[in-house]
Amino acid sequence: MEDQAKLGPESLRTLDVWQEGTQLVKQIYILTRGWPAEEMYGLTSQARRAAVSVPCNLAEGVGRGTPRERCRFAQTAIRSLYELDTLLLLAEDLGYSGSGAIQDVRQSITVLVRRVWAYIRFHRGRQ
Repeated sequence: MEDQAKLGPESLRTLDVWQEGTQLVKQIYILTRGWPAEEMYGLTSQARRAAVSVPCNLAEGVGRGTPRERCRFAQTAIRSLYELDTLLLLAEDLGYSGSGAIQDVRQSITVLVRRVWAYIRFHRGRQ
């Protein structure tokens, strides 16, 4: 096991991609507050779950303690980011939020995808 995994959950809070993932969750919760009430168990719930999945999967990978597991769970986080981007496109098409607000969040997703891929490449080199 890696030393960082032995330090405990507080070590996770220093991980930039995890911090950005938690910021994305906040953005999504704020954005979806204005979506129609009838979507609470549809697109709203799905978008929120996809967003929450990002930092949670990164955390689980760190908790597993090996570079291979970090990569595997980071790839799951990327899949959630792609899912979230699709949900935001649908919400935009349906007029649930102004396109400016959605575009800002989609830009955050694009940046985070790139950063998670860099995180994966780093840990692949450590396997």
